Amino acid sequence: MPKQPRAVLDTIFAFPPNRDTLGATAYLIVENQTNILVDCPAWDEENQKFLQESGGVSWLFIAHRGGIGKAREIQQAFGCRVAIQEQEAYLLPKLDVTTFRQELTLTPQTQAIWTPGHSPGSSCLYYSALGGVLFAGRHLLPDKEGVPVPLRTSKTFHWPRQIRSVQLLRDRFSPETLNYICPGANTGFLRGKGAIDRAYQHLASLDLDALLLAKAVL
Repeated sequence: MPKQPRAVLDTIFAFPPNRDTLGATAYLIVENQTNILVDCPAWDEENQKFLQESGGVSWLFIAHRGGIGKAREIQQAFGCRVAIQEQEAYLLPKLDVTTFRQELTLTPQTQAIWTPGHSPGSSCLYYSALGGVLFAGRHLLPDKEGVPVPLRTSKTFHWPRQIRSVQLLRDRFSPETLNYICPGANTGFLRGKGAIDRAYQHLASLDLDALLLAKAVL
């Protein structure tokens, strides 16, 4: 397991899985003057130093309630804005948060998209550079073959809504606008690749009707 952030695409870095968020993977998008942190990495000396040396954090985007981690400490350290879907903002009662219902534009290249199902406020972050990158949180996770799929678990909030959210993404994007998916967990199944390529083609090949009937896994 890597012990420090590593580049997965030209301007995108992945952090080691964070125990505070049940082994989730956080990412940093390094933009001109605006760095965006996607979910919370472990709040340790190594990651704090990396964020400082990368230019700090302008936005912290929380993809779902399980990605909150040390959001308070991160906002205090960098004075960043925190974006979270409105249904889960109550979990950050003492933070200055920016909420949204359906969508929120963080920068000209970056939009938050509400994709409920995994949790009520589960959301993805779309970055239009590099052919289109979707930070999927736990909405879409790689299976053992590294293919992005919605995963039904005993904690899934609403499975039919999650399937509808996958359809929403398929309708919204195309092979030209969605090249990569950066999942928020299960990144070990990517075998060091860091991001899932041919992202839209993978989504288009999913049998959503069959998935709708899937049983929950532990």
